[in-house]
Parts: sequence; structure tokens; C-alpha cells
Amino acid sequence: MADIIKITSKEQFDKEIKEGKVLVDFNATWCGPCKMLAPILHDFAKKVDGVKFLDVDVDLNRQVAEKFRIMSIPTLITFENGNQVNKHIGFATPDQLKKLID
Repeated sequence: MADIIKITSKEQFDKEIKEGKVLVDFNATWCGPCKMLAPILHDFAKKVDGVKFLDVDVDLNRQVAEKFRIMSIPTLITFENGNQVNKHIGFATPDQLKKLID
């Protein structure tokens, strides 16, 4: 069971993705699909062990969003030990979230 960590800086982001499996939600407060995804992602994070969940507001963390060429939101990216392994653009169902971390 994991809480979703709000990212406030590029340095924090870099530190958080370094080890283990991490699912990052790139979003914005004004994004409708992001708002629809949020409760699904929070529920999913509570049910999954061994995965860290990060929340990146692209308006507040432009450096991170630019580094990963985030052009559409929501965008979900999975990292393992700092390496990008999966990416999903747009709204995601619980089944799609599961595929991202498997």
C-alpha cells in the first residue's frame, strides 16, 4: 500500500525514481482527464505493494516534464531503478495501470 508522493522539484524527482519500481503521473490541475484519473490512481496505489507512486504537476515542474517530452496529459511513465520502461498517454483504467507496472 503506497501513498502518492507530490513532486516539488527536479532534484526530488531524480531521487525518487532512482531505486525500485516507480509509476509517475504527469498531470495538471486544469486537466479534465487528469481529474478523472486521480481517484482511480489513488485507489490503485492503495492496493499495490512494491511500487512507488509519484504525482508531477507539469505546470509546477516544467523541467521534469520537458526532460520526458510530456506533450499530452495525463501521461503515465513507469521507471525501474531510474530507467524508463513503460509509457501510457491519456486516461487509464485499473487494468491498464496494472499492465504498466507488470
